[in-house]
Amino acid sequence: MVVKILLLAVFFTVTTVIGLISRKKVMSVNDFVLGGRNIGAWLGAFSYGTAYFSAVVFVGYAGQFGWSYGVAAVWIGLGNAFVGSLMAWALLGNRTRTMTKHLDTATMPEFFEKRYGSKAIKLAAAIIMFVFLIPYSASVYKGLSGIFTKAFNIDFGWCVVGMAVLTAIYVVLGGYIASSINDFIQGIIMLFGIVAVIVSVLNGKGGFAESMTLLSQQEVTSGANAGMNGGYVSFFGPEPFGLLGVVILTSLGPWGLPHMIHKFYSIRDAKEIRKGTVISTLFALIIAGGSYFMGAFGRLYVESDANGMPVTGSDGVVPAMLSSILPDILLGVIVVLVLSASMSTLSSLVISSSSTFAIDFVKGFLYKKIDDKKQMLVIRIMSAFFILVSVLIALFSNELISGLMSISWGALAGAFLAPFLYGLFWKGITRAGVWAGFITGVAVTVANIFTQTFIAPVAGALAMLASLIVVPVVSLVTPKLEKERIDKCFECFNGNMGEEESEYLKGVSVAS
Repeated sequence: MVVKILLLAVFFTVTTVIGLISRKKVMSVNDFVLGGRNIGAWLGAFSYGTAYFSAVVFVGYAGQFGWSYGVAAVWIGLGNAFVGSLMAWALLGNRTRTMTKHLDTATMPEFFEKRYGSKAIKLAAAIIMFVFLIPYSASVYKGLSGIFTKAFNIDFGWCVVGMAVLTAIYVVLGGYIASSINDFIQGIIMLFGIVAVIVSVLNGKGGFAESMTLLSQQEVTSGANAGMNGGYVSFFGPEPFGLLGVVILTSLGPWGLPHMIHKFYSIRDAKEIRKGTVISTLFALIIAGGSYFMGAFGRLYVESDANGMPVTGSDGVVPAMLSSILPDILLGVIVVLVLSASMSTLSSLVISSSSTFAIDFVKGFLYKKIDDKKQMLVIRIMSAFFILVSVLIALFSNELISGLMSISWGALAGAFLAPFLYGLFWKGITRAGVWAGFITGVAVTVANIFTQTFIAPVAGALAMLASLIVVPVVSLVTPKLEKERIDKCFECFNGNMGEEESEYLKGVSVAS
């Protein structure tokens, strides 16, 4: 216990000091929200990766879907690496950086306003973003606290409150710069930690071969393939359709998530994005692939109930498994790993939501002449408010970790993916098409909350796919945007910037 407390004390101290030091570099809203658009490849890639993979993945998703799909859950990690990281950076990275800088936008709602010439679209995007980022943040707190409860025997509520206070300290003080530096340190901890966990899990049952043999003897007890032998070591697992839904949601989802796209706004130049593409992909392969692979062996450590579900509940599989096999010192390291993964995601969510409220709502509608100093105060106040609401949901909601995240990702990526993606590449998208995308993404997600027609990840995947179809169809039959506006938005890809874009894409192709 002493060792675990010392590890946490060191982590908390380093995190707080970075926040205090970074505070001196935050002189404007641009510094707080974007780090001055001067973030390099390593900080940018680690910031993207650590925001992508939090306790939600390591505890909630790895536990639930490793249990449901067995070793086939690794497909989720592969999708996250090659679609959610490699393709996202290659296709969206430089183009996002170039156009958002050209339009002088710091948030996704602000991008929508200037790209499509509509304050109403900006307001709607800001509301959707603020509302649906909160359940995601709550899911991170729940995942984080599950590990803490097992490791320290501390009440779940105190764990949530403690993490909230620490997040508030370094985000409110240092903004994006503090967040990026902490993300880099936290990412290194995550890389070493996940390797240690996988080795321990396999060794706990006699090594890789013996663990796979034992897992192959587990009979599928639920779903359409109940009674299937060897399903948990099969190529696509016992429920391929459900697995596909999770792969799509978690891999394509980041393309439309405001706090993930925000990482591209801040990268220094195209050269750094090329490097970041490779770094981010390798990071995702190790962290996501390792997490789902580790979760696949949960059945060897946790008993099933009469319905074939873990007696600990899905959110308790990973904490129970790790607490049973890891020595105290290593468990302390894993606690820091999960804390690292979660703090980075929380900081990204807080910065995205609070800056959206201050820039897109307060400055955009309520107080247009607000100066930088007052705007910074609003951002910091809203950061604290966002954290408070997330904590309350985490404490009083009975929803599973994966359910909260899926609701958030489904609504946000369902609403924003198509309007943002098409907006970067296609001049033909219309305001009506954007509205259709917003409505489709939110409607599909909310409708499934009440009808429970699909499991949450599948509903989220359907929301994104439906939006990708609806937006271009509506845009083809509705009035086009003014040619002058479109030309103004896309002029950043002409001349020198166009050559830079071409060189960037060539570099990404070679790297891939």
